[in-house]
Amino acid sequence: MSEKKNTLAIERTFTMIKPDGVERGLIGEILGRFEKRGLKIIALKMVKPSVEHIDNHYPKDDTWIARLGDKGFNCFAEYGLNPKEVMGTDNNLEAGKMVRQWLVDYMIEAPVVAMVIEGIHAIEMVRKITGSTLPNKAEIGTIRGDFSVDSPAAANLNKRSIKNLIHASETKAEAENEIKHWFSEEEIHPDYDRADHAAMF
Repeated sequence: MSEKKNTLAIERTFTMIKPDGVERGLIGEILGRFEKRGLKIIALKMVKPSVEHIDNHYPKDDTWIARLGDKGFNCFAEYGLNPKEVMGTDNNLEAGKMVRQWLVDYMIEAPVVAMVIEGIHAIEMVRKITGSTLPNKAEIGTIRGDFSVDSPAAANLNKRSIKNLIHASETKAEAENEIKHWFSEEEIHPDYDRADHAAMF
């Protein structure tokens, strides 16, 4: 059994390779990026989720949904596009509801790979490795920056979700909820040692 490191900085986070990441054969590349950083994968499975399961994965509160609409509107502004002409509305909540439905449709196109990752500041580290949620703004060297070029403008013009390869929990509360949504306690295996951790921290 692994000896637990005595540090408050060790966290768990939820990460999921989305259908486009699976279809493009990037599973190994993505897992390798996390492991090379010293993060420990403690749960891993491929799943073909139901509509209900994906629908319950994403928040349903109006604030979160309106933020989805705002992301598209902000990108439209950069290109001088009129949201009402493109999406039929200039209301961020209405637009967000459309985007959320496109997101659910996208997430059931193919299997996904769900995982729990443990490590020092794991939530922040995973999000740094994945890069900006908007691939067109993601830094080169991140997963999205290296393997995706999609944007809200391109996605919304084609009435689909942004294809950004991967999901990563944003906060501790979100990570805890998402881990419980995707994994049972029996599926999580933290009790093993990474051989390189003794040299790393």
